[in-house]
Formats: sequence, C-alpha cells, structure tokens
Amino acid sequence: MNNESWHTSSYSNANGGHCVEVSEGLMTCVRDTQNRGQGHLSVPAHEWDALLNAVRS
Repeated sequence: MNNESWHTSSYSNANGGHCVEVSEGLMTCVRDTQNRGQGHLSVPAHEWDALLNAVRS
C-alpha cells in the first residue's frame, strides 16, 4: 500500500466515537477507527472519486 497518512473523515461523528479514517494516494483506503487492526477497504482513487460524485448528485 502506498498510503501512509490516515486522517479522520470530515463526515465522521467525532463525538460519538464512530469514525472512519481515510488515506489518499493512488489507492484510497478506508478503515474503522475502532477496529484499525481488522484491515481496510482499498479502491483506486479514480473509482473513489466516481463514487463520491455519484453520491453527491
């Protein structure tokens, strides 16, 4: 994985502890902050952008 820097998603609810972290690069990776050791979802960055654009429309 070429992603090294994780940040909390701006859509996460920081107060409730239900957060999603994202790492962006050639691959976009998403993981649950409460279960980091359980792995992550990885998708090509262009596919992630297409998903976000579809959700926003």
